[in-house]
Amino acid sequence: MVKKDYNIDVLRLLDNLSNLAEKPRSFIGLTLGYNRQEFQIQIDRIKGSLPRDVKDASNLLRETERVMEAADDEANRIIDQGRREAAKSIEEASQEAARILEHARITQIQMVSEAEVLKLAKAQSEELRRSAENDAAQLRREADRFAYDTLDNLEAVVSKVMSTVERGRAELDRPKAPQSPVVKAMTERESATV
Repeated sequence: MVKKDYNIDVLRLLDNLSNLAEKPRSFIGLTLGYNRQEFQIQIDRIKGSLPRDVKDASNLLRETERVMEAADDEANRIIDQGRREAAKSIEEASQEAARILEHARITQIQMVSEAEVLKLAKAQSEELRRSAENDAAQLRREADRFAYDTLDNLEAVVSKVMSTVERGRAELDRPKAPQSPVVKAMTERESATV
C-alpha cells in the first residue's frame, strides 16, 4: 500500500482554489469579496514556488500504481496459463491412460486362459491406474512449482519497484543544501522582477 503524500494534495487544493476564482459570487453584476485577477496571480505564484520534487512525486506515484497494476495483471495471467497447462497435461495423461487401458483390454481378450486374462488385466489396469495417478500428481506438483516460481519472480520485481519508490521518497525527504548568499540574492532579484 502506497503512503499518502500530503504535498501532492497541496497541488490539488490549489487547483480547487483556482476553480473557485473562475466562479466568484456576484450580486447584481458586482463581484464580491476579492480582486479576481490578484487572486489568480497569487495562486499562480504559489504553484510556481512549489518544489519540482512535489510534482515529480505525483508522477512517481502514478507510475508506481501503473507498474503495480501491470505486475498484478501479469501474475494473474501467468497463474491462469499454469492452470491451463496443468489441466491440458492432466487431460493428456488421462487420455493416454485410457488408451493404454483399451490396449490392455484388447490384449486380455486375446489371451487363452480366462483366469490368466483376468489376473493379468487386473494387474495391468491397477499398474496403469497407479501410473496415471502418479503422472497426474507429478504434473500437478510441477504446475504448482511453476506458479510458485513465477510468483517468486514477481515478488522480486515488485520488491525492486518498492525499493525504487522508497529511494525516491528518501530523496524527496532529504534536506536541501543551504543556498549561498550570492544564489540567494539572485533568487530574490528574480522574484522581484516577476
